[in-house]
Amino acid sequence: MANNKELFNKYVAQTKHSIFNLDIEKAEGIYVYDTSGKKYIDMISGISVNNLGHNHPNIIKAIKSQADKYLHAMVYGEFIQTPQINLAKLLSDNLPENLSVSFFVNSGSEAIDGAIKLAKKYNGKSEIIACKNSYHGSTLGATSLSDNKYNIYFRPLIPDIKFIEFNNFNDIEKITEKTSCLIIEPIQAAAGIIMPEKNYLSKLKQRCIETGTLLIFDEVQTAGGRTGKLFAFEHFDVKPDILVLAKSIGGGMPLGIFISSKKIMDSLNDKHPLLGHATTFGGHPVSCAASFAMLKTLLNKNILDTVKEKRKTIFENLIHPKIKEIRGIGLFIALEFNDEKLAKNIIKNGLKNGVILNSFLFNDTSIFIAPPLTIKNEELETACELIKKTINKT
Repeated sequence: MANNKELFNKYVAQTKHSIFNLDIEKAEGIYVYDTSGKKYIDMISGISVNNLGHNHPNIIKAIKSQADKYLHAMVYGEFIQTPQINLAKLLSDNLPENLSVSFFVNSGSEAIDGAIKLAKKYNGKSEIIACKNSYHGSTLGATSLSDNKYNIYFRPLIPDIKFIEFNNFNDIEKITEKTSCLIIEPIQAAAGIIMPEKNYLSKLKQRCIETGTLLIFDEVQTAGGRTGKLFAFEHFDVKPDILVLAKSIGGGMPLGIFISSKKIMDSLNDKHPLLGHATTFGGHPVSCAASFAMLKTLLNKNILDTVKEKRKTIFENLIHPKIKEIRGIGLFIALEFNDEKLAKNIIKNGLKNGVILNSFLFNDTSIFIAPPLTIKNEELETACELIKKTINKT
């Protein structure tokens, strides 16, 4: 009789030849357990999703409470639903005044598509500028925003997209009056956690103001306290015109959001055309309830105040001659090895030692670390020892 792994490989569509291939039984806190009973420290939080760890009791309580009331009731935007209102107001209360209206969708990719549609509808311009080595999602619209090997098989892509290099001040001049929007991650994730240079984001913002270009921040990975602040842009004193959220913001449930001012957002609601952007399951009441619980817990339990100290724990305990560099902010970190094969094998062998690590799409020599923000310092020290043990044996 076929086992789960065989059934998985036969009946579930695959995205790549996975090095993980774990048969999951349960997950709780910082741990994931396979069906053999072995536990693993999740040092990537399900790729920046489980910022409060797995199955946080406040989130589970909110999910169960909402599930008892109603699930899907009507396509998004047609019925008044309290979970959506509560979440939208909480987000607005914790964002600048120009980011006050939320449009709820199902994922980061869909939120990105919605954001670029919103920009083009608002200012009537077609040109979009994105950054090289960026990743914004897998829909055709989001894929078109990546200038890399991953989109060559899906062409033709969305036209009128240009690319600049992250942290290249000279490229800022490529933003012109023809540019509808600039979409950028305030911290480049898939390139290997690349921080913006001093004044880079503020220079981009100023150029956008000069040219009538909307600035879109993709914070799909960096929001939800991952960097030590609720939103990464808060570190740089630069406000976007449109903010895109997903991953951790759903508290483990599928949810994407793009947020802007009422003036800009209303351009999708002017009946030209009707349903400028629409979604059936966007703003699902259970996802919104989970998100609200996640954010309230994050804000009320002083979790953000512990992130800086936990980052220090990682930097102090992950000292190894094969680690060439540790970079990042908060608990959004990259380990640089300058050896592609070594990095790949460390990730693979980490599973044997009970620690889950991951790679980057556009940086083959670095390893991704983003543990739950709720991890304790002693648990971090244990994880660091396991990583160093793995490096020694690789």
